[in-house]
Amino acid sequence: MTTGNRQLIVLRNADVVAQYAATRLITVMVEAQSARGLASVVLTGGGIGTATLTALAAHPARDAVDWGRVDVFWGDERFVPAGDADRNDRSADTALLEHVPLDPARVHRIPASDELGSPEDGARAYAETLADVARAEGFGEPVPRFDVVLLGMGPEGHVASIFPDTPAAHDAGVVVAVRDCPKPPPLRVSLTFPAIRAAAEVWLLVTTAQKAAPVAAALSGATPTEVPAAGAHGRLRTLFLLDHDAAGEVPVELRPRA
Repeated sequence: MTTGNRQLIVLRNADVVAQYAATRLITVMVEAQSARGLASVVLTGGGIGTATLTALAAHPARDAVDWGRVDVFWGDERFVPAGDADRNDRSADTALLEHVPLDPARVHRIPASDELGSPEDGARAYAETLADVARAEGFGEPVPRFDVVLLGMGPEGHVASIFPDTPAAHDAGVVVAVRDCPKPPPLRVSLTFPAIRAAAEVWLLVTTAQKAAPVAAALSGATPTEVPAAGAHGRLRTLFLLDHDAAGEVPVELRPRA
């Protein structure tokens, strides 16, 4: 199903979603490098996000990417000490980043709680990082040229660390500090909707029947405040990559044609 720039792809199960996303991500990165010499990817945590990175690390076409010319960012991070198992970057390291020859200067981590005193400090510092990378690219925007932002989705429809009916869902900046997060740990740093929407493509990777209702709501007109996944879209394409269970409540008229 394609509506405007929004495309829905339903796959058999979570393993196939991860494999498909990994394959497609390789293609996007290679094409970006061919077009402008660099590729820029924003990573996500969670089970399906980590599974996608694991699939990418094992993919036979992995080395078609020039990993030294990939900029890596994160959509959100738990504000805990560096190296903590709760951090999204730690999962990404184990799944992919330790297995490919990245340029360390192009791995842009969100600051940790043992590096800066508060999530507000972390948000300001990460916004400065994004602006610095954008300036170095000669890109006159507060964020770099993100080729793809990868997002998971929670059972209440949250993306990154933007939860329903919270201040982050209304923030007009680039990076926001999150306190009293409904899901532990309570302190987070997250990209905002404006930063996510600056990406060429946004991919929502969603699996399990637990998330079927918010998927259907996001695709059927819910507001971003009610279901943050509804507010995550790319400039050129928004891709919902779902397994059969997550697509279980999508209205018939929105489903891909057989």
